[in-house]
Amino acid sequence: MVRSPGLISLPRQKSPVSRVTSLITEARPEEKLLEITPFHVAVQVRDIAESRSFYTEVIGCTEGRSADTWIDFNLYGHQFVCHCNPNLGPEGKVDLWFNSVDGHGVPLPHYGVVLPMPEWKQLAERLRQHQVEFVVEPYIRFANAPGEQATMFLLDPSGNALEFKAFADIERQLFQT
Repeated sequence: MVRSPGLISLPRQKSPVSRVTSLITEARPEEKLLEITPFHVAVQVRDIAESRSFYTEVIGCTEGRSADTWIDFNLYGHQFVCHCNPNLGPEGKVDLWFNSVDGHGVPLPHYGVVLPMPEWKQLAERLRQHQVEFVVEPYIRFANAPGEQATMFLLDPSGNALEFKAFADIERQLFQT
C-alpha cells in the first residue's frame, strides 16, 4: 500500500459498505487502485433513530460515532453525518428543488457516491427489496456513448436526496465527455 500526501491508498475489501473506494477496474486483469480522499458531508434530519435505521438497514452503512443530536455513517468509505434539526418537526422534510435532466426531475441538493457497476447493481436490488421509493428509478444514462453511467436517486426519511451512480470503468469514464 502506497500513501501519497493528502490521499489514501486502500486495499480491496470484500464488503462494499466497509471498503473505502479502492476502485478496481473490473474489466482489466491487473488490479489498479484509484486513490481518493474521503469526503465529509453533514445533512439535517428530523429524527436520529429514524436516520440510523434507514442508513444502516436500508442503505447498508456502518455506524461511527454518535451523540443524542448527530450520528456518523461510513457511506462507502466516506463520512456522512446526520444532525438532528428539531425545527423540521416529526413529519418535516428538508427543502428540495428539482432540475430537469434527461427528462427526470433531479433533486437538488443531492449527495452520493460513484460505485463500481457490480456494487451499484447490488445496491439497487437491496433498495428494491426494502421497497424504497425512487425519485429517479435506476437506469442507464448516455447508453453506448462516452460517459455511459448507471444512476438512481432516492430520498431519506427527512427528504435528503441521494444519488448512487456507476460506470463500467470508473477511471476512464468518470470525467469522460
